[in-house]
Amino acid sequence: MHSPSCRAPWRAVLFTALAPALIAAPALADAQSASRVATTGAAATPLPKGPRAMMLGDWYRVVNVSSPAVSPDGKRVAMTVTKAVEGENRRHSEVWVVNTAGGEPQRWTSPNAESSNPRWSPDGKYLFFSSQRAGGKGNSWAIRLDQPSGEAVQVETYPSGSMPADGSFAVFTDAATPAPQVPAGDPFAQQQPMARPPFDAITRPAMPTRFDGRHVVDMTYKNNGTGFVPGRRTARAWRPQQLFRQAVGDTAKKQLTTVAYSHRSPVVSPDGRWIAFIADVRLRADSMVDMERDSLAKLPYDKVRDEAERNDADIYVIDANGGTPRKVAEWMGAESDLTWSPDGKQLAFIGRPARTKSARVYTVDVAGGQPRNLLGDWQFEPSAIDWLKTGLQFSADIGGRSAVLKADLTGKNAPKELVGGRRQIRGTSYDASGKVMAFVATSMTKPTELFVANGDGTGERKLTGFNDTVNADVVWSDAERFTYKSVGNLEIEAWLMKPYNYEAGKTYPMVIYIHGGPHSAYGEGWFDEFQNLAAQGMFVLFTNPRGSSGYGADFTYSTRGRWGMEDYEDLMKAVDIVAARPDVDSTRMGATGGSYGGFMTTWIATKTDRFKAIETDRTITDWTYWYGASDAQGLTEFEFYGKPWDNQALYDTLSPIRYVRKVKTPMLIVQSEEDHRTPMGSAEIWFMSLKKQGVPVELVRYPRSNHDLSRSGEPWLLVDRLGRLRQWFGYWLLGQKVGAAAN
Repeated sequence: MHSPSCRAPWRAVLFTALAPALIAAPALADAQSASRVATTGAAATPLPKGPRAMMLGDWYRVVNVSSPAVSPDGKRVAMTVTKAVEGENRRHSEVWVVNTAGGEPQRWTSPNAESSNPRWSPDGKYLFFSSQRAGGKGNSWAIRLDQPSGEAVQVETYPSGSMPADGSFAVFTDAATPAPQVPAGDPFAQQQPMARPPFDAITRPAMPTRFDGRHVVDMTYKNNGTGFVPGRRTARAWRPQQLFRQAVGDTAKKQLTTVAYSHRSPVVSPDGRWIAFIADVRLRADSMVDMERDSLAKLPYDKVRDEAERNDADIYVIDANGGTPRKVAEWMGAESDLTWSPDGKQLAFIGRPARTKSARVYTVDVAGGQPRNLLGDWQFEPSAIDWLKTGLQFSADIGGRSAVLKADLTGKNAPKELVGGRRQIRGTSYDASGKVMAFVATSMTKPTELFVANGDGTGERKLTGFNDTVNADVVWSDAERFTYKSVGNLEIEAWLMKPYNYEAGKTYPMVIYIHGGPHSAYGEGWFDEFQNLAAQGMFVLFTNPRGSSGYGADFTYSTRGRWGMEDYEDLMKAVDIVAARPDVDSTRMGATGGSYGGFMTTWIATKTDRFKAIETDRTITDWTYWYGASDAQGLTEFEFYGKPWDNQALYDTLSPIRYVRKVKTPMLIVQSEEDHRTPMGSAEIWFMSLKKQGVPVELVRYPRSNHDLSRSGEPWLLVDRLGRLRQWFGYWLLGQKVGAAAN
């Protein structure tokens, strides 16, 4: 299910881009220091040295580190390093490598290529990475390490997939049949893809060469980030994912299965004898499963049927050479992240017993039996697992922070935290022995960097300093964490970030940020948006009201059917607490948020006039309109207990537009022209309604941008938006002149 969401704030500068080019091998790579990456792409105007407040141009200087991968011998860590190239309005990604013993990181891929997602071959002979390159097939490329090497190459004899401990072969899934093709002589071949009549269409263009519109018959005709999706031109067909096996050093791919159902997430046992995978609970054909789902989707909401727990898939094992699969266990819920124990006798997985229940880590004997819950009633939820020789370790968000923990294999004791603290940790990777662990971490005042530790979390060291230069110039604001009791005595986590150059005895304006989702969360990571306003001399309040992730499923799904109710009270109680502080000017408060936060900011405007200014991003003001225009109908079908006509009163009751006549607060509306998640119509009707009522309002529409503008949009537009937030709140809360504070 897709939902209006704001990813974790530390990912706010997550950069992704691909372009064809050549590559230099590690033997020829420049021994460039991290500081050189940090200065790629000259800024439009030189920025002053620090220490000083963040300026808009500093956004281009922040480097993002992601996707760490430890080499099998534990001596190196590869990573993706991404930087905005300001002069070209784009992002650029490269693969860098650093020794775990320390030293300067080195760039291993060409500055003329977009390269990311590094991964080592089990034998250490290759470093694979993803890149789209002219003349290549697919996007997997490799640098050879066991002999002198020139440019990166594609290695057809080195398969990609799950491998046994000896790395002798790989298992993967693929469709065994080719996709159906439109017959030759298609009279609509010269039209644009969206203009061509889909297979099931009744109408046809009078003259194909004269119609350049969009012809739609399927609901899934658009998708945020992708844009419009052409309908299929052939009869509906199913291509179930089969198991394949390929030996290292051979290009031949052996098909192991020929069935009507798909195999998902296959993993090979350490000894190479067995393959575990996830498949339909009754091994029904993909066509049958899809048609059943399609039929159910057309029915009116029914509490008994739609709220009943479902078991759609289970775990199976099959001989690594093929044969008849055997179900390991009949387990109610959804399984993922299959992992073998080092001795090959057990499987671990992350299981969610039901959609609204917390995920747990389970183990089960491969021979069969009942899965064992290793986390008991522990409040938090796992996000990734690794079964090392020393034990089973996993990552988890613990409220606004994250950690790496070790599970008790008996399930009797709570997990032991190995790496944590007030920060966010992502992308944990281990060497073959499990003795070296690498991860990316960020804290409130530090952008992402790479860290390494022993497998048990001891001996932690920071290996990179890509952001040292910008950190030396900019004084990033820190935040005070606090918790408070809200409706129903529920504890809520929050943070208050101090303004730049804070002085005791003075008062400052405050802006509350409201995240998206609603099941996203703020936390202990560097976030450009918070720093942007704090640099202007404002307090920034951010909190995780009920509905946020990171606190267990009961907390996350407590807002079903009640958006804008208790979650609104959670937010206002945080505002009450902060407004009572002697250093906060309660007469100069603002609010901002995007997606669900955009809905909530418009909702707030109909409920109270305590805020002097509001900015709403990717807003939703009419849920019935949203249902018809968005690409994510499943969100409200679940959250609002049915389609609009099943529960029209709720859709209307929770639509801010129904109460727009109450709005008095000046509002800035930011919306993207190609946002298919929260489409433009909500912003347009809100703008027109406020304008007709004489409420100060501005609408800024960003071209070539989708729902992710504030996270991965064009750099120039993203920074322009940050500047407008400075100006809007600067004008209303700081009394600055029109157009001021946009540096």
